[in-house]
Amino acid sequence: MHQTDTEIRQRAPSSWGATLLLWLSAAVVAFPFLWMLRSAFMPTKFIMRFPPLWIPPEVTFDNFTKLLTRQPFLHYITNSLTVATIVTVGQVVISAFSAYAFARLRFPGRDKLFLLYLATMVIPVQVTLIPQYVLVSQLGWIDSYAALTVPMLSSAFLTFLLRQYFLSIPGELEDAARIDGAGYLRIFVTIILPLSGPALATSALLAFIGNWTNYLWPLIVTRSREMRTVPVGLASFQDEMAGRTDYGQMMAGAVLSILPMFILFLLLQRFIVRSLATSGLKG
Repeated sequence: MHQTDTEIRQRAPSSWGATLLLWLSAAVVAFPFLWMLRSAFMPTKFIMRFPPLWIPPEVTFDNFTKLLTRQPFLHYITNSLTVATIVTVGQVVISAFSAYAFARLRFPGRDKLFLLYLATMVIPVQVTLIPQYVLVSQLGWIDSYAALTVPMLSSAFLTFLLRQYFLSIPGELEDAARIDGAGYLRIFVTIILPLSGPALATSALLAFIGNWTNYLWPLIVTRSREMRTVPVGLASFQDEMAGRTDYGQMMAGAVLSILPMFILFLLLQRFIVRSLATSGLKG
């Protein structure tokens, strides 16, 4: 008993230190979001006051009203939802097929081709912007959904993520299916995909968030307000207000812009937990 009490006393400082570090990290991460919420529901005249008002003297919805009546923000959200949904579906489908080919199919140069495919991840995005823009421009896709979606339909990272998950699925399941006469496509659809719910949900979440928050490419290939996505629309507020930034509107727009990602995360989080609990055998 004496030894146990001593061990507890020795571990207490390190435990408290780790807990304090976690709380500090959580505070650093949460502070921008709390500041955003505080500013969204605060009258504009109080937002930039110094010293800052940590608690709003009054709660108002005027920032949201002005945002939705003076700006086509709902149209920006519709564009972002359309683009993010199309790209997410495309990336998950294409990456799943590619990952299965790299994980299970045997063909000459498979591993070298996979390494070459992964090597594209280290190429800076800025390097490919000009070639992609020239190609999109020559195809006549500037300021269209095609320009916003088609160049983004493949993802080397999601292919790598799904391939690693497919490799963890026991090969005996596929061998049993082949004995029953199943081919690669049937095995992929009826065995691999149902057992890959967690990986597919994670891939969909990463793809959606990445495309929802994408700013640079939509900024380059869009010209009209009708084709702007949420990040570009938020950034344009300052220009359209003749240099007088309405931070209340911007914070209200930021609050509305994170709602779809937050809702999707909650939905897929439950799906991932349920899939992990009910998935099939793992190697």
